[in-house]
Amino acid sequence: MDRLDDLNLFLRVLDEASISAAARALDLSPAVASQRLARLEKDLGVRLLHRTTRRLHPTPEGLALAEQGRGLVADLDALVGGLRQSGGQVAGTLRVTTSATFGRLYLSPLLPEFLALHPQLRISVDLDDRVVDLVSAGYDLAIRIGALDDSTLVARRLAPNRRVLVASPDYLKRRGTPQVPADLAAHDCLLLTGTQGRQTHWVLADGRGGETAVRVRGRVESNFGELLRDAAVAGAGIALHSTWHVAEDLRAGRLQLVLPDYPPATTGIWAVMPQRRLLPPRVREFVEFLAGRFGDGAAWERGSAET
Repeated sequence: MDRLDDLNLFLRVLDEASISAAARALDLSPAVASQRLARLEKDLGVRLLHRTTRRLHPTPEGLALAEQGRGLVADLDALVGGLRQSGGQVAGTLRVTTSATFGRLYLSPLLPEFLALHPQLRISVDLDDRVVDLVSAGYDLAIRIGALDDSTLVARRLAPNRRVLVASPDYLKRRGTPQVPADLAAHDCLLLTGTQGRQTHWVLADGRGGETAVRVRGRVESNFGELLRDAAVAGAGIALHSTWHVAEDLRAGRLQLVLPDYPPATTGIWAVMPQRRLLPPRVREFVEFLAGRFGDGAAWERGSAET
């Protein structure tokens, strides 16, 4: 157990980027933490960290240990957590990452309720629109939206991700309302950029059970959906958004549906987890909790006549 404890300390040092911070998190003195790290390096016969006056940098050997060692620590944590759960306790630190806007709108309001259900639990949430490596970054769970392309992860569908085209009433009054997908060529479209590059086409239903790819262009593009939503509300053009992002705007009349008979394909909102032999109880409980709160009815769409 000493070696696993030392490995856990090393992983916490990487997560905190500080020996002192890791020591505080594990209720150790910095001196003891430093001694245990030195013991781990001596036992393994390699240097794991480069220490400078400003920060710590993992060596290649340290990165390799972190990548493979997290699974060992996670399995032990899951085993211990499972034994504790048999006594009614979900404990430990749940590390979650999700997109900034979705996390703020729909995850944040649920956290107090979940914490109240599990008083021994801590939650660390990283709001980031980038797709991060869950294993190397040490996350238990990611909430991801759209199509999934990483087969090394385990995914649970939490809710449908229905998408729509929207524009402000003022824009449609000035520029006219498109009647068929081809009409988008004459309109300013608000385009999302990101890891897949800038959008040049929107794929919409063609009204005959198939799909059609429509070339789009516009004067505003961004890698942040919130900016495109703001631009749509301000009358700058037509945007493609998930209903969870614009449901309140549709209810309030700030935005209207465009081409409702030609919607983009529905994707999913997923709980994504690293592959593990044992799933920590804190992760299992949180995923079930979110599935119950979001549900296939997509709670953000309820009560909206527009959606």
